[in-house]
Amino acid sequence: MKTEQLNLFGTKRIEFNEQIQLTCDSLNLHGPKHDHWAIAWSMGKDSTTLVTLTIQLILSGQVKAPKSLTILCADTRMELIPLWLAAKGITEKLKAMDLEVEIVMAPIDERFFVYILGRGVPPPSNTFRWCTGQIKVKPMEVALVELHKKIGQKILMLTGVRQGESAIRDGRIAMSCSKDGAECGQGWYQTGLDGDMCSTLAPILHWRVCSIWDWLKIFAPSKQYGQWPTAILADAYGGDEAEEINARTGCIGCPLAQEDKALKVVIKIPEWKYLEPLMGLKPIYREMRKPQYRLRKNGEMKKDGSLSKNQQRMGPLTMEARRKFLTEILTIQNQVNLAAQLLNRPEIDILSDQEVDRIHELIDLNTWPNGWDGTEIVGDIMLDRKYCDGSTMNILFEELRTA
Repeated sequence: MKTEQLNLFGTKRIEFNEQIQLTCDSLNLHGPKHDHWAIAWSMGKDSTTLVTLTIQLILSGQVKAPKSLTILCADTRMELIPLWLAAKGITEKLKAMDLEVEIVMAPIDERFFVYILGRGVPPPSNTFRWCTGQIKVKPMEVALVELHKKIGQKILMLTGVRQGESAIRDGRIAMSCSKDGAECGQGWYQTGLDGDMCSTLAPILHWRVCSIWDWLKIFAPSKQYGQWPTAILADAYGGDEAEEINARTGCIGCPLAQEDKALKVVIKIPEWKYLEPLMGLKPIYREMRKPQYRLRKNGEMKKDGSLSKNQQRMGPLTMEARRKFLTEILTIQNQVNLAAQLLNRPEIDILSDQEVDRIHELIDLNTWPNGWDGTEIVGDIMLDRKYCDGSTMNILFEELRTA
């Protein structure tokens, strides 16, 4: 007789159909509390599962449709090409259903490359992580504010948050899972304050990652479940090996990641091999951080006679460095697109003509980050160190000082 396999704690693993049913229960429990829903869609595997699954559950009658549903798609301009193409196909399908899809994008001066090359801000790092908030979170918040103004009611924001994706995130869920009496099987529902613009619900909170792959690769593309173009997205995460490599994707050549695993996985797929020049972006980001390409504060006294706490701190990219790196990034884009044209494959657009023009314009306007004006010394010039008591530590070897 076949027995049910138990896990370490003596409980049965949740089955795929049970996960879908729990998602239905979650949406049917909390959905009717709000007339208007929105879905935060990052183009990644979890939020794409959420978008396609939610629409399919509504179309099949398993979940009652709200009065309005808006999909807010975060376009950072830096997504892996397969993810962007999958999102493009899904967007076209959603619009054909007369569903509202809003592409959410940062203003041109705050986009990734424009901010770096036009304003001179160094690439993000784990100690200066400006990218996520600026090109993804803030634009989504702005879009939500506008949607709330348009609707005039509190919105239910659906998110693709899942347990097991991040230890920090799991800790937050554990601390707040009992809020409003909600259990994990009901999704992670938070009403917030009465004056808030939205409540949030994570209806796939309980989904295992293997079920995410099953949905994207097998179920969603099938006729029975809507024929969604999601298989290309699953391939971008590593296809059949996605679980084994613990695949996660981010921006192309993400400066915060030690290794660009996602892009490496993609270029191993024959039809995406032509994207290989994009592997040159991470070395460019590393080069940008070097002192010879940046300005440095010289540690002079402030107007009140005190010294700054962070003397001789490294700052923005020099104008020469910005022009150099712009040329290198455009060369990479041109290499990819030339190969794409020869192979009849999708071209990339990480730097549009409009963005390139804006970068040149900002450089011509002598644009610098706040607190910098371009008169500072170049970062590889050695300086004596000054102290608040008026003493100075001279550099040990005078020949290291460059004029």
